[in-house]
Parts: sequence; C-alpha cells; structure tokens
Amino acid sequence: YQPAPLSEKTLPDTFVVEISVLYKVSVLYSIVSGDTNEYFIIDSSTGIVRTRKNLQVEDFPVIFNVRATDTSDASIFNEVSVNVEVIDENDFPPVFPSSLLEATLEENLSAAQIVQLQAHDNDTGRNGFLTYGILSGDELKFSIDEATGILYSTVAFDYEEEPTEYQVVIYAEDDGIPEKKRGYCTVVIKITD
Repeated sequence: YQPAPLSEKTLPDTFVVEISVLYKVSVLYSIVSGDTNEYFIIDSSTGIVRTRKNLQVEDFPVIFNVRATDTSDASIFNEVSVNVEVIDENDFPPVFPSSLLEATLEENLSAAQIVQLQAHDNDTGRNGFLTYGILSGDELKFSIDEATGILYSTVAFDYEEEPTEYQVVIYAEDDGIPEKKRGYCTVVIKITD
C-alpha cells in the first residue's frame, strides 16, 4: 500500500489508508513491525489506519507491516507493507539580514558588480532553495544574478548628468510547496563622483 503523502501538519486521528483482505471469515488487523515511533494505529476489525500523533518529517518515509490474522486460527495470517511519506511544508519565507542596504557605485563604470545579496530560509530541500530577482527599480540600469544574488549595473552612470541615488527592491523567492514565499530587501545605490 502506498497512500497519498501526508502533510507534516497532519493532525492526530487522521485517516491514512484502509487495509482489506478477501477472506471468508473475519480477521483481526494489527501493525506488527516498522512503526517504531508509533505514528499509526489500526482498527483491528476494519483495517483503517489513522495517525496517532503529530508527524515529524525527518522520520519519514515510514514503511510498516500490517498483519491480517484469522480470528479462529492464529496460525493463519498474511502481511502487507504500507509505505507512508510526509511532505515537508513551506513554513518560512526567505529573510535578508537587513531590509535596507546602502551601496556605492563609481560613475563611468559599465556593467559593474555592486553588491551580493544573501537571504536565508529556515526550510530544507526545495522549500529552502532561493532565487533572486528585481521587484522594482530601474530594471534597464540594473540586473541581478538569480542564482548568486549579485546585483550589477548594466550601464555607465554619469554623476553630473543623472540622479545620484537609485532604489532597487530585490526579492528572494523559495521554491516552496504548496506555495512559494518571498522576502524583500531595498538597496539604495549612491553614484559617486
């Protein structure tokens, strides 16, 4: 049996799977091995497996064995394995060390590296995998490497002719399930003479 994956937020007493046998007399169902943390409980007459307590994602997958035993002769039984997986929920958004960062950029430099932004996400796996992008600001004058978080200028600035300060809002986005989460940082770029 391979029931649908459960969320790590699944509550106790949640239906997991129903085990059934084709047999002429009644049977007793029991979990006989594999569920060392006792996450599951089975109804001995219906074969319905439910969660017993809150699930810890790091303990899964769990493969346990269920036995169906003839009620009139305990030496007659059969076993089946149940493989339960748990989905790690996207609990945390990415966070930058500071929501505001100041950087300087000399005039007359074309395509220069300005600053490397680095957010942190307390989730693991794909829920903690981050990509970076520009939410707002002058996208024609700045770009960001979506993998490294390095912010670049794409043109040369003239201190005398243009604004001497730019604001670029950067986001870090995780690859979370069921939904992606974002964190934000504003970078104030001062053009120097």
